[in-house]
Amino acid sequence: MSLRVTQVDAFTNQPFAGNPAAVVILSKAADPTWMLNVAREMNLAETAFLVPQREGYDLRWFTPAVEVDLCGHATLASAHVLWEDGHLKPDAQARFHTKSGLLTADRRDSWIELDFPATPAAEAPPPAGLVEALGAQPKFVGRSRFDYLVEVDSESTVRKLAPDLGALSRVEARGVIVTSRATSKSEYDFVSRFFAPQSGVPEDPVTGSAHCALMPYWSAKLGKTYLVAYQASARGGVLRLRLDGDRVRLGGQAVTVLRGELIAGSLAS
Repeated sequence: MSLRVTQVDAFTNQPFAGNPAAVVILSKAADPTWMLNVAREMNLAETAFLVPQREGYDLRWFTPAVEVDLCGHATLASAHVLWEDGHLKPDAQARFHTKSGLLTADRRDSWIELDFPATPAAEAPPPAGLVEALGAQPKFVGRSRFDYLVEVDSESTVRKLAPDLGALSRVEARGVIVTSRATSKSEYDFVSRFFAPQSGVPEDPVTGSAHCALMPYWSAKLGKTYLVAYQASARGGVLRLRLDGDRVRLGGQAVTVLRGELIAGSLAS
């Protein structure tokens, strides 16, 4: 049996920018090993697998190396596909049951707003080798549920980082977020990059879930509950962020770039 695979560039309105994710809609739950094999075949930062349920969809995310507990860009891509392909009415909310609880997505004109849990970073000593691997002196180091968050002195430092990915892969965390105030463009409040070689993703182009830690951090520093962020990878991406108690509203755009058929392999659970 063949399955449709849709590739979507998330957190952008232009093809070949933002963060690409593959989306596969299944009729029933699949074996995790099969899903991981599909993710390896797609070789993108994330592949999302959806199974329809009475109240929305079960949603799981896989990198080419591991299953992850929270992913923003592949959730954005999944919602985009559900609306674009007619699985949901244009004004219906997308509801996803995940390892991080219920996540929702709503259309806001040409944008999609995700409702995610905040994952604030508590100040923490840098683990052995982190500063040396980054090659930049931190102003702050914190640890969220998933990642280390490192603030550096400037946007220029963020953009010029060329970390030792082999050394970063030995840091005990899903990934490392590096961030600073934005200075080059007034429409952005802060910039970031995200490195996750320990999860099979050397540098993630645009990371929605990282902003669940970045938003509480910058909201407290800047005294604002609405911020606009830019992830300064080679592909780049824009996020509109709103802090709502212990939730973060992540706004982004998405564009479909590829549709294909998966025709090999068993998905038996």
